[in-house]
Formats: sequence, structure tokens, C-alpha cells
Amino acid sequence: MFSELRVGIVGGGGWLGRSIGAAMLEKGVLAPAGLILSSRSGRVEGFDAWPEVRLTMDNRQLAQQADIIVLSVRPEQFAAVEIEATDKLVISFMAGVSLDTLVARSGSRRVIRAMPNAAAEIGQCYTPWFASEQVTAADKAFTQAMFESCGGADEVFAEADLDYLTGLVGSGAAYPALLAEAMLAHALARGLPRQVAENAVRGVVVGASQLLGRDGMPPAAMVQAMLDYRGTTAAGLQAMIDTGFKQAVDAGLEAAAAAALRMQSRYSKASN
Repeated sequence: MFSELRVGIVGGGGWLGRSIGAAMLEKGVLAPAGLILSSRSGRVEGFDAWPEVRLTMDNRQLAQQADIIVLSVRPEQFAAVEIEATDKLVISFMAGVSLDTLVARSGSRRVIRAMPNAAAEIGQCYTPWFASEQVTAADKAFTQAMFESCGGADEVFAEADLDYLTGLVGSGAAYPALLAEAMLAHALARGLPRQVAENAVRGVVVGASQLLGRDGMPPAAMVQAMLDYRGTTAAGLQAMIDTGFKQAVDAGLEAAAAAALRMQSRYSKASN
């Protein structure tokens, strides 16, 4: 689809960079010869089927060779990343690193911030992204195709929305895992065998939640339908609601959003 492009992923040996790179090749978004991966070890697992993929330990070399530079490193590692990306598209996966900081550090004004998560590894990642004014229509088309190769994506039109979604979407499986952990602990405390308890919880959190897919019933409608049925599910739901389930979720998302803003301030100062 974009066979003429050369895309370099800084941090291509990490789980996220590796997953998205492989997804682009599997879905034909990019030709194998057009993918460049940087890794501190000089080795990246999972690309044996595509020997044309290039590997490097030199981020500057990657930036020189690539048309598009993807920053898939932890925010605290960004200060050590040295690239010159003038007139190139830069796509950042880093939480809390603002558009202004990315422009100042990379030398490019064509910058996109995005927030994929661990579900990219299984093709179930939802990625919101935000673009600077200088990003072109062609840049946006590639970005959308890249993220759709491992799930779905939407452009958002305010950086504040991307910062909020950092706490909501960037969590990946963490929030469902917290629910699963609480349910599993309760089942084990009631004396269920571990295997039965784990299978039951996985069936609820992973299996039955597929009903909330894009074509499924809206969450509020499903909750209300279960409450109206007035059965065991209704009793469980009502007790969770009365105990403050929604307030706990609100507090968690507010805390995550506040952390994203603190990170943005910290990394902005670090770049000056």
C-alpha cells in the first residue's frame, strides 16, 4: 500500500514497536525492505520471515535513511535519543511528551502523537492520534493505515483529548486485569479450585466482553437490560454501583489524566 516509503522505528526491539512493525508487514501496509528497526542490542525477534527488514543500533543512521520516523521508546529514554528529522514525518508513541517538545527535539514540524497499547500484539489495539497543522493528507493516510493494521484508530483534533486518552487507552489490558484480579480473589476466597476460578473469570472478562464490540449493544443499554431483568446479574451490578464502582473508575481516570499532564510538564522542562 505504501511500498515506496521507508519507515524507521526507534525502539523497534520493544514489544510495541515490534508488534506494529510486524503488523504493517503482515497486512501489506509496508514492504519489508521499507522497514528499518533500531535496537540497542542490534537484534529484533519476530522478523525471520522478512529478511529484507533492516536493523541498526544507530538512531541517527535510521533517521537519515527513513522517510517516516516512529518513536517507540519510554518517555524517560527520549532525552538520550538523538535524531535529526527536519522535513520528515515523526510519529511518537510516548506518553506525556507534548507536540511542542517533539517539534523542538526532532527538528520537524510534521509531528503526530499517538497512544497505542499492548493489544497491538494481537491485532486488537485502538489508537487515538493527534497531528500538528503541518502534517499532510498523505501523512495522515499512512498513520491511519499503520494503526488499522493492528486494530482501529481515530484522529482527535485537540491535544488535550490525546492527553486524556493516554490514561484511558494507554492502559491497555491493565483496567480489565484489575477487575479480573478482584473477581478471581473473591472466587478463590469462596473455595473454588484455582483452575475453575481462573477459567470463569477469563470467560467473563475476556470472552463475554466481546459482546461490547463495535457492532454490539452499547454498554449503558446492556447494563440497563441486565438491571431490568432483576436476576442475579442485576443484584451484582446494583451492589457494585451502590458501593461506588463508577466513582472508583472516575477517580482512576482522573488520576491517570493528571499524571499525563505532570509528565508533559516534566519532559517539556527536560528538553529545555
